[in-house]
Amino acid sequence: MKITGEAKLLRIFLGENDKIGSISVYEKIVIEAREFGLAGATVYRGIMGFGGNSIIHTAKFLAISEDLPLVIEIVDNEKRINDFIPIVDEIFEKAKSGGLITLEKAEIIKYVTSEEKK
Repeated sequence: MKITGEAKLLRIFLGENDKIGSISVYEKIVIEAREFGLAGATVYRGIMGFGGNSIIHTAKFLAISEDLPLVIEIVDNEKRINDFIPIVDEIFEKAKSGGLITLEKAEIIKYVTSEEKK
């Protein structure tokens, strides 16, 4: 698959401990993005942050947090991203967790999938 040109960057901020049953919310979002056929998703783990409740979560040695901030980034064309946002919203509702979803303009310079190794 090759994608170039105008796109949207969906950025999702959440906590590492957010879960739906036994599955992490970040895992659920990435799995759903893959099943939806989006171009790709990446999860970043933060070393420090706070959200709407203003509680600081940090990876400092003496204050080890088990609920570090995570960011998921997904880039695809505008229609596909907009169609996926309600799925993310539904996941947040099922998890009863907090989070933040942002949308930005992005330009894809190059996106190609790797060739299968023979």
